[in-house]
Amino acid sequence: MSGGFVADAPEAALSTLFVPFDSGVLKLPADARVLFLRARAGVRLREIAQSGWLCEQGFLPFAGELARCGLRVGEPSPGETYPLVLLLPPRQRDEARALFARALDRLAPGGTLVASMAKAEGAKSGEADLRQLAGVAGSLSKHHCRVFWATPEAEAIDRALQDAWRALDAPRETPEGWWSRPGLFAWDRVDRASALLAAHFPADLGGRVADLGAGYGYLAAQLIARCPGIAALDLYEAEARALEPARRNTANALRAAGRDLPVGVHWHDVTRGLPQRYDAIVSNPPFHLGRADLPELGRAFIASAADALAAAGRLLIVANRHLPYEALLGARFAKVRQLALQDGFKVIEARGVRA
Repeated sequence: MSGGFVADAPEAALSTLFVPFDSGVLKLPADARVLFLRARAGVRLREIAQSGWLCEQGFLPFAGELARCGLRVGEPSPGETYPLVLLLPPRQRDEARALFARALDRLAPGGTLVASMAKAEGAKSGEADLRQLAGVAGSLSKHHCRVFWATPEAEAIDRALQDAWRALDAPRETPEGWWSRPGLFAWDRVDRASALLAAHFPADLGGRVADLGAGYGYLAAQLIARCPGIAALDLYEAEARALEPARRNTANALRAAGRDLPVGVHWHDVTRGLPQRYDAIVSNPPFHLGRADLPELGRAFIASAADALAAAGRLLIVANRHLPYEALLGARFAKVRQLALQDGFKVIEARGVRA
């Protein structure tokens, strides 16, 4: 198993989130019950969190990092509310609006919702959205971030708008007919790199196959449509919100192909290894988190794939042409060849895992 990959926490946004408490403008609840949505591990969180805090995080590497820091990770029980709800809204606006709506569902009467965003990641829009939905009681700026909060009376919440925004997170069909949801990678289109990789799937690809970093299931659906020799297919994806769209898209692909094929959709951190052996693996591996290029993330995917492939297995990946994967591929596989170089992307096939 690989050692895993841990990205730096957004310390600026995390520190700014707690500024109103550090300055005495807001107080932590007496019963120490706090819900933190899209929580991230960080120094300030470890300092302030108590046993009554619940951290919710749908991206498995980040959830694992929270747990390793000794924080309680999970989802609130149905109907459970909290006197304080913290959140780090995402940049994607529909996803953020749905999160604001859901945060209000979890807010106890008289409770306070507190959000922090980097100014470069949409803080102005986020604050405006919360004001429109429930009013804003205050805001502060620090560390190039903005923290804003609301303690809304029930009648101050725009319930019709809340219902509309909550629905923004539901899986929806894109214009091209794929099930997806806002905030997923290339959520409203077919990614050009993935399309290029799918166009180079060999017709003789067969046996037990895995798709690493499957997203909403585009590559897996293409495997079902193009490769009749596949006997079983597993999708591995770290973002929990992608799993339901992936299940729908693979089910649609099976119906369209008239096939009865075992398909597993797994919430899994690929960088920590795979639980089974495979005859072939495909991937459009991630190489960034946020706006930062992190080629070591893609290299971790390649290492996990090599560890999980049968001796004669093969790996098919697509990547931006500048990413330095060839040295690792050459070290882990006997044969490495470039199948395509187009529109700034390269498709690479690697075969024969080195012992």
